[in-house]
Amino acid sequence: MRITQRAVAQTSLQGLNRNLTSLGNLQEQLTSGRMLNAPSDSPTGTNRAMQTRADQDATAQYARNISDGQSWLNQTDSTLRQMLDVTRKVRDLTVQGSNSGAMSDSSRQALATETASLRESLLGLANTTIAGRPMFGGISMGQTAYDPDTGAFIGVAGTEVSRRVSSTEEIRVDISGPEAFGSGGTDLFAIVDRIAGNLTADPAALEQDLADLDGIMKTMQASVADVGARSARMDREAQINTDLGISLDSRLADVENIDLPNTIMKLQMQQTAYEAALSATAKAITPTLLDYLR
Repeated sequence: MRITQRAVAQTSLQGLNRNLTSLGNLQEQLTSGRMLNAPSDSPTGTNRAMQTRADQDATAQYARNISDGQSWLNQTDSTLRQMLDVTRKVRDLTVQGSNSGAMSDSSRQALATETASLRESLLGLANTTIAGRPMFGGISMGQTAYDPDTGAFIGVAGTEVSRRVSSTEEIRVDISGPEAFGSGGTDLFAIVDRIAGNLTADPAALEQDLADLDGIMKTMQASVADVGARSARMDREAQINTDLGISLDSRLADVENIDLPNTIMKLQMQQTAYEAALSATAKAITPTLLDYLR
């Protein structure tokens, strides 16, 4: 088969272009620090990178949900503990007022006044809000969970407020007023109101009031334990989510990022090969007709 000088030149140029393209790709990878600079670099790798980035976005949203849930649970726990402290003070006053014959009417009136003031404090704590929503009001969109005057529950109980913390798990972050403080005429605020009245009107009834108050306090303590358990669970999910985020970062780096020493070595080898090809091509296409006529 006859090989012309033009064919030799074209073949040499094609080889040089291939080498130059490979050299350019390696230089681009080294400059950007990424294996994938365009989908055509690796369709499979691009697909994996897109899936990993979607997982990272979901993990970031779960982290925000967990942070919000932790804030909600921590504030709920703190408020319940404060209300327990106030309720213990009410109990102490009830025990003090139940000592028949040991106190004057003015002393009982002072106890009743203090108890009524503590009831107002309890109602204020029960109407604590988080991001403009009542903490113990369920899914109520109002500003309060309890009527400040009557102490009646005006929230929406029965529907839980939850935060999704993973693709398969949600954690409840609220506790409604009736769950924590009782309901109807036997809730915390009704009992404290009754105690304030009985301190002056019917000291003998304080014994039953004390028993009812103890029952509500046990309910409140159980609520604190429940909130604490959910808070601990939320903390565990936060750690799991953090570990997952680190794993996804590593997975994405394996797909997208270059191996710097390996890429530098490949670039040097490709550059050497390109220079050798240039030298060989120059020798192959140098002879002309004049060289043979000399």
